[in-house]
Amino acid sequence: MRMKKERIFDFKLFKRLFKYIRPYKIVFVSLVLLVVLLALFSAATPKITEFAIDNSIATKEKGDFLFYIVLLLVVLLLQSVFQLLFIYYASWLGQNLVMDVRTKLFDHLLKFKMKYFDNSSVGVLITRAVTDMERIADIFGQGLFMIIRDLLTMAVVFSFMLYTNLKLSFIVFIMLPVLIYATRIFQKYMKKAFEVVRTEVSNLNAFVQERLTGMKILQLFTREDIEYEKFKAINERHKKGWLKTVWYNSFFFPIADLASSVTIGLVAWYGGLNVVLGGSVTQGVLIAFIMYVPMLFRPLRQIADKFNTLQMGMVAANRVFKVLDTTSQIDDNGTYVAHHFKGNIEFNKVRFSYVEHEEVLKGVSFKVNAGETIAIVGATGAGKSTIINLLNRFYEINHGTISIDTINIKEVTLASLRSQIAVVLQDVFLFADTILNNITLNDPDISEAKVIEAAKAIGVHDFINSLPGGYNYNVKERGAMLSSGQRQLISFLRAYVTNPSILILDEATSSVDSYSEQLIQNATDQITKGRTSIIIAHRLATVKKADKILVMDSGRLVEEGTHKELLKNKDGYYKNLYEVQFLKKEEVY
Repeated sequence: MRMKKERIFDFKLFKRLFKYIRPYKIVFVSLVLLVVLLALFSAATPKITEFAIDNSIATKEKGDFLFYIVLLLVVLLLQSVFQLLFIYYASWLGQNLVMDVRTKLFDHLLKFKMKYFDNSSVGVLITRAVTDMERIADIFGQGLFMIIRDLLTMAVVFSFMLYTNLKLSFIVFIMLPVLIYATRIFQKYMKKAFEVVRTEVSNLNAFVQERLTGMKILQLFTREDIEYEKFKAINERHKKGWLKTVWYNSFFFPIADLASSVTIGLVAWYGGLNVVLGGSVTQGVLIAFIMYVPMLFRPLRQIADKFNTLQMGMVAANRVFKVLDTTSQIDDNGTYVAHHFKGNIEFNKVRFSYVEHEEVLKGVSFKVNAGETIAIVGATGAGKSTIINLLNRFYEINHGTISIDTINIKEVTLASLRSQIAVVLQDVFLFADTILNNITLNDPDISEAKVIEAAKAIGVHDFINSLPGGYNYNVKERGAMLSSGQRQLISFLRAYVTNPSILILDEATSSVDSYSEQLIQNATDQITKGRTSIIIAHRLATVKKADKILVMDSGRLVEEGTHKELLKNKDGYYKNLYEVQFLKKEEVY
């Protein structure tokens, strides 16, 4: 079976990218017109010089000499102006196109399932959204139009040379096949080299991003030297990838320069002899051809150089489109818009697995009545957090149904479903922004006055006011300026101000100080009042207060009831868990 021939340039990919130019058709057409004018003006300069030499300098007649000089100056001036416009608007088009693609990519990422992010490197996705986008911009700013301009310049120069003198043109064209063949080989190897470079850039970004995020762990376990060696290895591969491109450039460009120099020498030798011997070649024609040769060879050399830029952009575009082509969205086909839920929740024989054939929930069924507070307890990996994820439709279940107020959550629009469910996670994420913006998440419908009122209601207003700047205090990246307890208080307030129908709490207070713990307990009591609440319980106090306790073990609901009811079962899983886990924790306190 024959291997599929690798394409140096992917026209199908380029055609797809070209669709993003449609909103900027006027600019695109204007750029094409500028390219044509620049090619004509470039080729006109040697021709005007030829006329000036043959009609004025060689004949020593002053008549038209001043005209040729003025004409040459006008052409050069217009060429400079058009070049300025061309460079600016080519880059303008590239940046606007990339803005549109980047916006579409980010919007696409926002709709991905959590499973996609579970399996993807954040550093790689950052590379796709930032670095790769700049390479795509270069396709238009420094690649495509530059190549079109150079090709058109070569075509116009080619025509002028044929029209001026066939014999001198033949000498010039003898060297072209050699340079064209060298250019094609160069492009082929450069494409492979750039693919390696882009891969290693993604690896570098992913590695650095992950290590910076987990720096505390690296230092706690003295992994600095090991991670340093790993980074050196990735960096070495990146360096080798770039050095390959330098190596290919080192071969190609001297060959291109040598071909141009040899051609000029042959033209000067043959044309000079022809002038001396009184042949058909004039002094003006000879000078024009000496000017034409670099104009014919330099664009070919530049095309190879710009093709590097074009190929880097195409490799980047291919990577970006792979993300855009990824279908990992939760189906949002629901038609019911939930403005408020009573809060009756039902799981009916729900089965789910993060990894195929490895079920995390194994036929779980339970009901929660409106206004009830239920606690979910169980060992790590029992499936407690999975229940939260499925209720919010972060993942799709494999079998069974999940209903709220007897409505299958698949029939509810995602936006309205999630707007009615507030979640306070154990691992609180805060953005590098003010406390106010972290609470409202820039929702214009939530005013500062409403936030302050809510903060007073759950007892965290004084804590926020004690910080420098109060609600305008910047918590920095991931809330680094706050303690874990303070971050959790902010997340409680963030959930409370949305006035959700259903509240989900991953209540973890084991790592906070006693003052923050008391505030969190008070906040918990306040925000769960009068609404359906599901709490992953880590403290006995929460478990005792719950209207119902769901006991999970290895993906199954093994027991259900109140604290007192479950303790009556002497051989029950909950009673054992209570004695081993909860009671011991209480004794510590």
